[in-house]
Amino acid sequence: MKISIITITYNSAKTLSRALESVQSQTYPEIEHVIVDGASTDGTKSLIENYAKHHKNVRWISEKDKGIYNALNKGIAMSTGDVIGFLHSDDMLKSADSIGHIVAAFEDPKVDVVYGDLEYCHGDKVTRRWKSNAFNPHSLKYGWMPPHPTVYVRKEVYKQVGEYDEWFRISADYDMMLRIFSAGYTSRYLPEVLVSMEVGGASNKDAKARLSKTQEDFIVLKKNHVGAGYLTVACKQLRKLRQFLRKS
Repeated sequence: MKISIITITYNSAKTLSRALESVQSQTYPEIEHVIVDGASTDGTKSLIENYAKHHKNVRWISEKDKGIYNALNKGIAMSTGDVIGFLHSDDMLKSADSIGHIVAAFEDPKVDVVYGDLEYCHGDKVTRRWKSNAFNPHSLKYGWMPPHPTVYVRKEVYKQVGEYDEWFRISADYDMMLRIFSAGYTSRYLPEVLVSMEVGGASNKDAKARLSKTQEDFIVLKKNHVGAGYLTVACKQLRKLRQFLRKS
């Protein structure tokens, strides 16, 4: 089984190396690393070029894109693996066995989606832990979603549900999770941290971004006919608050 890991980048030279190294350190051998760079100007492109010279499992492009979700869609189109996941340029796989554990779950042919837990870090300090749980269809209306960076999906699922909706600037990942988990695909939860993420991100950088995220989440829920609008969004925010109490 081939696993495609997609990393999108833009001027990420300061953080990209640890993401690349965490992929190459995996004990599972059949990994394709797809890197989509948005025409970086800070040395990221040179770093990727050098990385690709030393690792034959790398496929990459560097060109202007129309945003995060356009880049993710490009990565999916480039991927040749049976299963697709994402590793952002300032994140890293938690352990050398993370992908191996994911593959083991996919050995059950009935499983379409695998996900786990996520930790947020500031340097070496864990500031939040997003501990998920086994999927229950009723939980979507109460703001549940799995940590997107830990979600691995069979490529056939993406062919069926379609691309990330590029109309959204911040919430297309939430939209995609609702589309997948509302469609009845079989999922498997791994109760372990699969990814370490550096604090920050497009949806949390300031108050304006958080407000935009809330507004887009509401549109996502309405689009997918899930939940009770702002009540569901409020439940989603309360779930986030609990993550700060889970640091170990």
